[in-house]
Parts: sequence; C-alpha cells; structure tokens
Amino acid sequence: MISIPEFAELLAVTAKTAVHLEMRDAYFSNPRFEAWRNGERIDWDDRSAWWRPYHQDIADAVARGVQVRRARVVSEPVTDYIAWEHYQTRANIEAGEQVRWLPRRQAWDLLLPGSDLWVFDDQLMRVHHFAGDGEWISKELCDDRAVITQHAAAFERVWERAIPHDEYEIK
Repeated sequence: MISIPEFAELLAVTAKTAVHLEMRDAYFSNPRFEAWRNGERIDWDDRSAWWRPYHQDIADAVARGVQVRRARVVSEPVTDYIAWEHYQTRANIEAGEQVRWLPRRQAWDLLLPGSDLWVFDDQLMRVHHFAGDGEWISKELCDDRAVITQHAAAFERVWERAIPHDEYEIK
C-alpha cells in the first residue's frame, strides 16, 4: 500500500500555489462544531484558543510566498456545518488563506469534480473522499498532469465566480 503524505508535508514542499476546492454541505462532526452549536463562541483575542498547527502550516507557507486559496461551493440556505465553517473561517484568513464562497445555484453550469481536493503547484493533487454522512473515508494522490489540469481549471472557474469571504453573507 502506498503511503499518502499528510497535508503539512505536501504544503511544506509547495513553492507557489495551493488551492483547495470544497464541495460538501456537511462534514464529520467534531467537538469544535458541537461547541459552536451549543452556543460557544471563539475568543478571537485569545489566539491560543483557536490557532492550530494547520494555521501555522498555512502561515509558514504564505510567509515563504505560497498563495493559498480555498473555494467552497455551498447550498443555500446553508447547513449548520457551513454556517460554522463561515464563522470559524476567520482563523483561516488570519493564517493567510484567501477564501471565497460560491452558492451552488450559481455553479450549475460548471463542470465540477465529484470530490474535495487540493492542488499543489499544479503538479500534484490530493483528493479527499467522504461518505454520504460526511465521515472521512480516504485520501489519494494524483500526479496525472491532464487530470490535474482539468481540476485546477475547475477550481479557477469557481474562484472567478465566488464571493470573497468578507462579502459572503450566510443565508
């Protein structure tokens, strides 16, 4: 069985760009989401309360010149999970990610991938597979240039239409 590098390892060797396309309206539950659902909110003044190793990996990549972009295609009205993601995206922004949102009804004429993915430097793609209920199933790597080019182009089409995070209002 081939070992798939962790995200941090892939990002650490990325030189120019890392793009992430998210297609789901709900993902696996986690304690931070459940706390938010129960009314707990992040103390944004206490960075230690919300800054995670992921955020540091992004900040390190951005500091060395990597452009990190995330586009989320979402149904409206949004699910609780997407509302929580929107709320906590401030942490991604603080780390240096650029984030945009595209309502699914505005993406109907785009040919989009069936799975979430990351594309690193237009050279390598990490695909994420989830079950219908949002539980994590697996990940795989793709280095087929033709496939990566198609998926990177799909990301760019979404990015062009998507709404910057600070302008997107939850509906």
